[in-house]
Amino acid sequence: MSWDKAEIVSEQGEIVFAQAPVIVSASRSTDIPTFYADWFVERWKAGYVKWKNPFNGTPLYVSFKETRVVVFWTKNPKPMFKHLDFLDEHLKNYYFQFSLNDYDREGYEGKVPRVETRINTFKELSNKIGKDRVVWRFDPLMLTKDIDVKELLSRLERIGDQLHTYTSKLVFSFADISIYKKVESNLRKENIEYIEFAPDTMIEFAQGLNKLNQKWNLELATCAEKFDLNKYGIMHNKCVDDDLMIKLFYYDKELMKFLGVEFIEPTLFEPIEGIEKKKKMKDKGQREACGCIMSKDIGEYNTCPHECVYCYANTSKEIAIENYKSHTVNPTSETITGK
Repeated sequence: MSWDKAEIVSEQGEIVFAQAPVIVSASRSTDIPTFYADWFVERWKAGYVKWKNPFNGTPLYVSFKETRVVVFWTKNPKPMFKHLDFLDEHLKNYYFQFSLNDYDREGYEGKVPRVETRINTFKELSNKIGKDRVVWRFDPLMLTKDIDVKELLSRLERIGDQLHTYTSKLVFSFADISIYKKVESNLRKENIEYIEFAPDTMIEFAQGLNKLNQKWNLELATCAEKFDLNKYGIMHNKCVDDDLMIKLFYYDKELMKFLGVEFIEPTLFEPIEGIEKKKKMKDKGQREACGCIMSKDIGEYNTCPHECVYCYANTSKEIAIENYKSHTVNPTSETITGK
């Protein structure tokens, strides 16, 4: 399945063809709400962005003409708060994937605000847009010589005790260091003695989380994990999630049509309205274990200056900082970097 095309007029006055996705991801590749909130709003007003393919550098135009949903990914959405009224008026259908980990002691997320500050930000966002539209992510779970499963669960509990009434879902992933060579290299540069998760430590964590969730009653899910933890009440997640979209945005007929949703009218014998999904929407461009439905990501690699040591989207902190500085010189450019 591919996106429809739309004609746009670029800033150079050229008529060009652009992809016109129904669902936009903003973004797996960088933190748009934290660092590029103003840029996103200006590009939404302009009606398109110019995106560069991370593998070959080929530019691609992306039109917002047909967009019905935006999924935001962030560690600090505070800079987007001033634009929430704009989003409510012009986007309407959006939700946040909010990564809130606790590696303060180790400094693994160098430029991310302290955990207590982020907890307050999470609560504020939840109060503004509703708890179902703010998904809590503890992502990734890192094991080191100083952080074992028990310590991870302790840190997660401290956050969960404060957040469980402000969200409906907790999503997590186990750090897969060895499959990302640049992450492995960066961790070695930082002299971080990481430990890969194994089935026994995954199960130990799942058992502990299941016990914690008896007081939280959150929906629990893993992100892009093959390992099956269903027996512990932990499902496989869809971060770009058609089920959540149906729950939140059922009134959007165009979106429901795109998702292949048919609402079944109640009858005398079936008094509860049902839902039937007639399309398979899995995003084939993501990892095999990823459950996300198709979307168009508008972020770019090497542009997030959070300085997280485990980041797979940055080749190095230095390159990301340089690109962010480039953006600040030209913050309304068609592209994130301004290049």
